[in-house]
Amino acid sequence: MPRDVSAKSEVLVTFLEPDKIDSVKLRQLIDRLETIEGIQKGFEEVNSRQSRPVEDFALEMQQKYGISG
Repeated sequence: MPRDVSAKSEVLVTFLEPDKIDSVKLRQLIDRLETIEGIQKGFEEVNSRQSRPVEDFALEMQQKYGISG
């Protein structure tokens, strides 16, 4: 079992035989699922208007890191 695996991800391996688990592939699958979950949350925020305009974000990053626009 890879380290730093969330409780949600542990459910995935509960029904697998321990000697047949490829930890590299399992980590890749977990990373992929976590990425999908993050994208879904982002869409939910946009759809519920909890996000901010990209222009505001860009301006904040320009000011924070001294980037000229």
